[in-house]
Amino acid sequence: MVWGSIVATLVQIGRRQTACPPAAAAPADGGPAVYVETYGCQMNVADTDLLIGILAGAGYRRAETPEEAALLVLNTCAVREKAEERVLARANELAAHKRRRPGVVLAVVGCMAEHLKGKVAERAREVDLIAGPDSYRRVPALVEARRGAGAAGPLLDVKLDRAEVYEGLSGAEGGDGVSGFVTIQRGCDKFCTFCVVPYTRGRERGVPPREVLRQARAHADAGYKELVLLGQTVNSYRHEEADFADLLHAVAGVDGIERIRFTSPYPVDFTDRVIDALAGEPKVCKYVHLPVQSGSDDVLARMRRGYTVGEFRQLVTRLRERVPGIAISTDILSGFSGESEADHAATLGLMREIRFDFAFMFSYSERETTYAARHLRDDVLSEVKKRRLREIVALQEIISAEVNAAQVGRRERVLVHAPSRRSQGELLARTDGFKAVVVPRGDLQPGDFTDVVIERSTMATLFGRPVVNP
Repeated sequence: MVWGSIVATLVQIGRRQTACPPAAAAPADGGPAVYVETYGCQMNVADTDLLIGILAGAGYRRAETPEEAALLVLNTCAVREKAEERVLARANELAAHKRRRPGVVLAVVGCMAEHLKGKVAERAREVDLIAGPDSYRRVPALVEARRGAGAAGPLLDVKLDRAEVYEGLSGAEGGDGVSGFVTIQRGCDKFCTFCVVPYTRGRERGVPPREVLRQARAHADAGYKELVLLGQTVNSYRHEEADFADLLHAVAGVDGIERIRFTSPYPVDFTDRVIDALAGEPKVCKYVHLPVQSGSDDVLARMRRGYTVGEFRQLVTRLRERVPGIAISTDILSGFSGESEADHAATLGLMREIRFDFAFMFSYSERETTYAARHLRDDVLSEVKKRRLREIVALQEIISAEVNAAQVGRRERVLVHAPSRRSQGELLARTDGFKAVVVPRGDLQPGDFTDVVIERSTMATLFGRPVVNP
């Protein structure tokens, strides 16, 4: 079957399957409440939306504060040590609610629960439930089982399941109503030497295309305007004959969804067909988050990233040639095993050359179970890591400020996402290129599209004036 026929078939499936499977009625105001805090990446945010939907089907309503909740949930990340420390500290803080209100259940779920189940039980002794990222379906039953077990210690459910892709569920109910998440791929097969994800989320498996389209349709029916397709290496997606390019074309055919984003693609698997879909589908946003990690070939080889700096550079060139004006962000990991001053200088040089719109920048922290933790020395001194990271951040701030300043005077179509934290009279919107734009509230509401002229900028934010069309 040629790929065009695959897309046509998938679009028809998506249009036929417009409803989610029947779910329990929405809980009444007097039902038990769940309070969730989310740590980590967009995958974790998507999992929180999914979990909120599962719990709603079991009779729970969402609480805005822990004081009103019968179930307290920390959805966690294991990628960096600092996040784990924050979660453990927060679990001990939330335990105070258990002491004041007997019967409250405290749960730690997600990647950290899978990765450090023993440490969670040891350092946050009042946690009642520890559940991994393949256990969300069972959380309502696990909570009830824990309530019935008395003070028997934490209940554990952390077994990875290579078949679990949460088919038949949707995160539309738990999201913000504007930009929704659909996870199209779970797990990872890349096994970069520094990364814990394959050990916390398991091996790679794709969600069936019909299921992706069903979820996309569910979000459209719920009023969402934007859809973000998620995967640890999202462009590696494959299910039977369909690949990621097929999926982009098919999701673009879902009525009601006006913007499509995806994250995070892996440089090695960025095919010409995916670039063609990015360039040719008007709904697919002209923005790519493309993690480079390092500007040194030696470091990339020790990381087992599978590409060279030259190959990464060629990919950026192809993207910019096919999609003029595309915004590109990245991840940079400083201070990895064996990184020399020359390696660090090479990273700074690549940043100056490529001029990423923005970046997520971190210093390396060794993660248990990874290849690097077992076989490579964490030999860059802490103070050296901190200094190198400061230099990377300072350079990127200069580049981001210059890139944003070049947007002043341009007309952009933006999607309003939420109230601004700056002022009640302002809203936060985003451009097609994922630039944050602060706009006057006026008559606008989250979910509205509007045209603005960019009047000024900072390193992180644009400020726009709505255009009144004659």
